[in-house]
Amino acid sequence: MPAGLDAREFRRVFGHFCTGVTIITTASDEEGPAGFACQAFAPLSLDPPLVLFCPQAGSSTWARIRHSGLFAVNVLAEGHDDLSRAFGLRGGDKFAGVSWTPSPSGMPILTGALTWAECRVEDVHPGGDHAIVVGRVLTLGECRGDGPLLFFKGRYHGAAPVSPNASPEVVDTLLAWPRHTDWI
Repeated sequence: MPAGLDAREFRRVFGHFCTGVTIITTASDEEGPAGFACQAFAPLSLDPPLVLFCPQAGSSTWARIRHSGLFAVNVLAEGHDDLSRAFGLRGGDKFAGVSWTPSPSGMPILTGALTWAECRVEDVHPGGDHAIVVGRVLTLGECRGDGPLLFFKGRYHGAAPVSPNASPEVVDTLLAWPRHTDWI
């Protein structure tokens, strides 16, 4: 780190940025399913439909995703704290006792996920001790009405689900803005 910057302080400061929690998964016939908990995820582009996530450069799951070229993004729902913790550990069988179904191309979709997307690795960029992975979305899952699992200041939080009848916020720089032609 540059002089004057401390890794713990960096983590503390950016812990004030609330994120959703995802589990990025992959699978192969030879090795079975694999996955890891990931906060560094974001939708990137509507046209073409792209997402990005940032795995640790030395992650064994990332190596498997890179090799297969396919992955799924499982957006966690409120109450999935234990699931996130289990997938946040290194080693072990993270899928032990975890129910899932395959996506159209066989990627693990975790039962109870708030929603999901199946993707193909489109591009990879260096990002310090992480990789920046751009994925092209191939298939989108259904959306449940539950609230999302959030991570803020080193703790899991929930958010009340938004009513389907509520009007969208007028924030024209976010991907969720209904007039997507105004975005970026």
